[in-house]
Amino acid sequence: MSKINYKSVEEIELIRESSLLVAKTLGEIAKVIRPGIKTIELNKLAETFIRDNGGVPAFLNYGGFPYSLCISLNDQVVHGFPGQHELVEGDLVSVDCGVLMNKYYGDSAYTFAIGEVDETVKKLMRVTKECLYLGIEKAVAGMRVGDIGYAVQEHAEKNGFGVVKELVGHGVGTHLHEKPEVPNYGKRGSGIKLEEGMVIAIEPMINAGRAGVKFWNDGWTVSTSDKKPSCHYEHTVAVNKGKADILSSFSYVDEVLKEKVNI
Repeated sequence: MSKINYKSVEEIELIRESSLLVAKTLGEIAKVIRPGIKTIELNKLAETFIRDNGGVPAFLNYGGFPYSLCISLNDQVVHGFPGQHELVEGDLVSVDCGVLMNKYYGDSAYTFAIGEVDETVKKLMRVTKECLYLGIEKAVAGMRVGDIGYAVQEHAEKNGFGVVKELVGHGVGTHLHEKPEVPNYGKRGSGIKLEEGMVIAIEPMINAGRAGVKFWNDGWTVSTSDKKPSCHYEHTVAVNKGKADILSSFSYVDEVLKEKVNI
């Protein structure tokens, strides 16, 4: 995809449908994620739920990726493989999910704390989510891609965290990854101008320690170079005048997590 593919109002609604199925899938994950569950079980649950609701798992076989979810633990940044690993108290788990439905993609990620996590991890989760929404605030017509990246980077680094630079957000539409790239760092007023009809995935990947990462021999998994935890949240967003339109949602996850606390 060498050029930006602008979306009509109707196309944005189709992307919203796909993105909301991603949101509901993450809500289903929230119901069962706990100490003792194997990450491959989360993958199976997601694939079944997506297919039962008229979608196709977008990540499965995408570029050869062999699973329906990217599940990244602790010092893994993104693109981790589900497997026989059983989650334990204190784990930090990024779950990234994509759906293809009615020829349009949706993409979103949420990072879960398994039981009690330490204070640094709690702060990392809070700041990364704040970075996401600060970036989204800049996803309005007339701003530039660099404004999004600057908002994310400034907040993360102010809090003493590292911003991953090797991996970026992206356009979303009839392809999972479209132009433009949306880095989590940048200069205000730089980069491609944002216009109505653009749909982008904004996805801060923030490390508790240094920004550096290493790429695994499996060809997919990325982890922090200093082995400190990393956190990842992602929304699919339509650029508008005045205020961005968030097409995905964390509300399904938030409802489940609230219920768990109140049990």
